[in-house]
Amino acid sequence: MLKKGLCVLCEAPRVKYEYIHSFIGEYTVTLMCRALKVSRSGYYRWKGRSPSERLLRRQRFELLIMQTYAEFRARYGAVRITRELVAQGESCSVNYIADIMVEKQIKARNGKSFKYIKDVAAITNVADNLLRRDFESPVANQKWVTDITYIWVKDRWLYLATVMDLHSRRIVGWSLNTTMTEQLVTDALAMAFTSRKPPKGLIIHSDRGVQYRSQKYQDFMRRHGGEPSMSRKGNCWDNAVMESFFSRLKVELIYAEDYQSINEAKVGIFEYIEVFYNRKRRHSALGYVSPVEYENK
Repeated sequence: MLKKGLCVLCEAPRVKYEYIHSFIGEYTVTLMCRALKVSRSGYYRWKGRSPSERLLRRQRFELLIMQTYAEFRARYGAVRITRELVAQGESCSVNYIADIMVEKQIKARNGKSFKYIKDVAAITNVADNLLRRDFESPVANQKWVTDITYIWVKDRWLYLATVMDLHSRRIVGWSLNTTMTEQLVTDALAMAFTSRKPPKGLIIHSDRGVQYRSQKYQDFMRRHGGEPSMSRKGNCWDNAVMESFFSRLKVELIYAEDYQSINEAKVGIFEYIEVFYNRKRRHSALGYVSPVEYENK
């Protein structure tokens, strides 16, 4: 029965001794040593030794990984945890961290990223789509994207409008309300204009929702020097970066927390955007630094 449970082991006695040690209490030491063709005396000598430097390092990293995983509320996988530990002065690789996470069954709350490809044919839509899926911006306050998402809280919808600066992927304006009106999107844009004070000619891209086509919103944008840009009809990929943010927000926060009140949701969303996403979350498109850190550089 023991032989059926044996995995393929390398010839190093240490590995066999570790295997034997993991089954103490289930099989006798004598039986396991005989099955693995090692001596009992060798096993007991190994058991009496101090832990190796390699084992101590791994145990230390197990603790560091658990601490980082908890600090970021299960939102970070191997790549971002590695980046975080390296930033703290620890020497480690993604493969090393991933191996420990697999062994300890630690997995980030995650969903599929919203993938997009640059639209080379969108040049024909310049009149209404100034952005043309070019989501890169060499400087701040040159291109913003904005959108609305729905958040279910207990027995009703909560609506979140956000504005993102494509230079740093920072959320520069946002607004929450229980109704999805032109005031919701105008408030989010007002927050962005107040905090950033952008120059005239800034492209502000959205979909063709009725809120973004409202006269009040359009007039407010133009008074502050914004140039409207809109996705083509029924084409969510024209605003893919904003869709990707909403996807992460829901996976990393909304679905996990399952808010039971509007006030709880508002507090949680504030913490996610202003404390975690803008200032702490390492963004792959930014070389794994946060939006605020990227702007400070």
